[in-house]
Amino acid sequence: MTILIVGASGQLGRELLRQSQRFQRPAQAPARDQLDITQIFQVEKAFAKFCPSIVINAAAYTDVDGAESEIEHAFDVNETGADNLAQSCAKRSIPLVHVSTDYVFDGNKGAPYVETDSIAPLSVYGRSKAEGEARIRTALPEHIIVRTSWLYSAYGRNFVTTMLTLGRQKKELSVVADQYGSPTSAVDLAEVMLQLALRILNASAIPWGTYHYSGHGITTWWEFASTIFKIASRHESLPALHLKPIATDEFPTPARRPLHSALDCGRIKRIFGIQPKPWQKSLRHVIQQIYAANHRDDR
Repeated sequence: MTILIVGASGQLGRELLRQSQRFQRPAQAPARDQLDITQIFQVEKAFAKFCPSIVINAAAYTDVDGAESEIEHAFDVNETGADNLAQSCAKRSIPLVHVSTDYVFDGNKGAPYVETDSIAPLSVYGRSKAEGEARIRTALPEHIIVRTSWLYSAYGRNFVTTMLTLGRQKKELSVVADQYGSPTSAVDLAEVMLQLALRILNASAIPWGTYHYSGHGITTWWEFASTIFKIASRHESLPALHLKPIATDEFPTPARRPLHSALDCGRIKRIFGIQPKPWQKSLRHVIQQIYAANHRDDR
């Protein structure tokens, strides 16, 4: 039973591929030049070649601010691409596990969002992901959509790696302190998605639909950054840095962000027994990964 991992070059895709070996499940992860999900003929060709038993889609346009000017591209990947995968899965009765985002919400609820809450995305990115969700629901009943938030990893460009880079270069950093959410490690999310995939492959009845998964606990970007530097200081001597908390209005961006987009993960715990890990604990693990990789590169 083969797992097809789509978007394997991204931070989540890399973790999915790495952990699929630990789960001892054969996985295929074609590069983007082999599988561009915005092109239906490439999707069909990949399905014919790899004959997957299940598909995990980690491919997405995730540049939240860039999407405001690259609207067509964002919708091509996040809506059309998701639809292409769902349509090809439906033809072959193959289930799909798909990643979505907390940014489908407007952040005005004032409490963690449950799966049945109404969506109201504020940005092009959020709208494109919401439309991708809708396309999957229409095309393929046998799906699980996992909404997550504030995703980071040891790979590529994300909030953690960006903070570590800037912390070595700057004497002062201003970080937004009035947006609330739950940081999520790609290590944890990949493990959850593979657990779900294996449950689907081995079970006769699955409660399909939408689930929330994020790190346990709610924080701000400023507190997240503070914790990053506190943990990193155990691994290297960082320059003296003043971390200045600011309001969203003091840091204008092309895309509007929800002020409170924490996710309630109770459903995935009740249905699948999956318990989110404390975000601080997962952050320590990822920062250890980063410094271990740097140590190997320095040798």
